[in-house]
Amino acid sequence: MKNFVIALVITLSVLALGSIFVVKEGSRAIVIQFGKVQRDSDTGDTKVFEPGLHFKLPLFDRVVPLDARIQTLDDQPGRFVTQEKKDLIVDLYVKWKIKDFARYYLSTGGYKDQAEALLKQKVNNGLRSEFGTRTISQIVSGERSELMDEAMKQAAQSSDELGIEIVDVRVKQINLPTEVSNSIFQRMRAERAAVAREHRSQGKEQSEIIRADIDAKVTVMLADAERDARRLRGEGDAQAAKIYADAYSMNPEFYSFLRSMDAYKASFNSKQDILVVEPDSDFFRYMVDTKGNK
Repeated sequence: MKNFVIALVITLSVLALGSIFVVKEGSRAIVIQFGKVQRDSDTGDTKVFEPGLHFKLPLFDRVVPLDARIQTLDDQPGRFVTQEKKDLIVDLYVKWKIKDFARYYLSTGGYKDQAEALLKQKVNNGLRSEFGTRTISQIVSGERSELMDEAMKQAAQSSDELGIEIVDVRVKQINLPTEVSNSIFQRMRAERAAVAREHRSQGKEQSEIIRADIDAKVTVMLADAERDARRLRGEGDAQAAKIYADAYSMNPEFYSFLRSMDAYKASFNSKQDILVVEPDSDFFRYMVDTKGNK
């Protein structure tokens, strides 16, 4: 009898503990009873349990906790085609939350990964239709907000069947595909290289023009300097000749004497010099007579 009582107490304790469940803050819960979502007997709506302590039928009811907070779907960037048949790589994120817990559970099994996979497909379908009606310039200009609003409306309509409410859809970044970007960069490099070659050729042409102009100016300056030097030498020689002539005209005898003395000095400068002249030559007349008389 004692053992029966102990077993009965343990069984009741287990049943009592199994009939209690706790819903955490930020979550909601639904109860699956006999394979169906438990509904309110009066309204027929899904019975959603708020955060707190609740009771259920042990062994028959299964509690499914669901995150009621706003979730962020931020997956890998996707490829979209514009009206011009150009590919774009679009990186976006989606803010969503559970709206109908029963429908969410029935369509996704309560798994977040499954829900986001289905949601991403629906959002991408809406974005593809919007991208397909716009050009690249329209997408990256002021129409981006309009595009996001239209995409969110389409995604919201299709996400109702998942029991999900889309809070926001935003594009973080729009890029060209890698192969297109590389092609554009190569074309830009080729264009810049062509411009650089053109500038270098123009610079070389200008340098040749400047060098030729400077060489011409230098040649002209040298010619002018040589001309002026010759003119000055001619003027100096003429001035010297005039001075010599004036001096000679003033005292021809004295001038002749000085010239003879200079000639003697130059002739007898070295002891090895040998002169073969006649003694009565005019060259020695000032050596014979100081007045130069023979």
